[in-house]
Amino acid sequence: MQEVDIHVLDEILRKPAKEWNLFSKQKLIDILEKYNNLSALGPDKLTWSHIKSIMRDNNCVLKFVDIANICINLGHWPSHFKMSTTIVIPKPNKSTYNSPKLY
Repeated sequence: MQEVDIHVLDEILRKPAKEWNLFSKQKLIDILEKYNNLSALGPDKLTWSHIKSIMRDNNCVLKFVDIANICINLGHWPSHFKMSTTIVIPKPNKSTYNSPKLY
């Protein structure tokens, strides 16, 4: 096991925290457009198609932006917002899978 230099950790702790940029309605809409409607369901069982449909309602977009910005301002991102489902699909005809690039 590799020893950690305590001075390196002190230096990291002294660095200022990065400020988060707040969400905007347009930024959210632009980001949603990039997602493929055929992606697999997440833990909430919603597809990107469902989310995009919900976000066509201006009130829903504004509420989502408000919630996200409140979380940023409070410095708290609820754990259920951090959950995801990952499915690893190996590339065919590989003799080993000891590197992430091989999946």
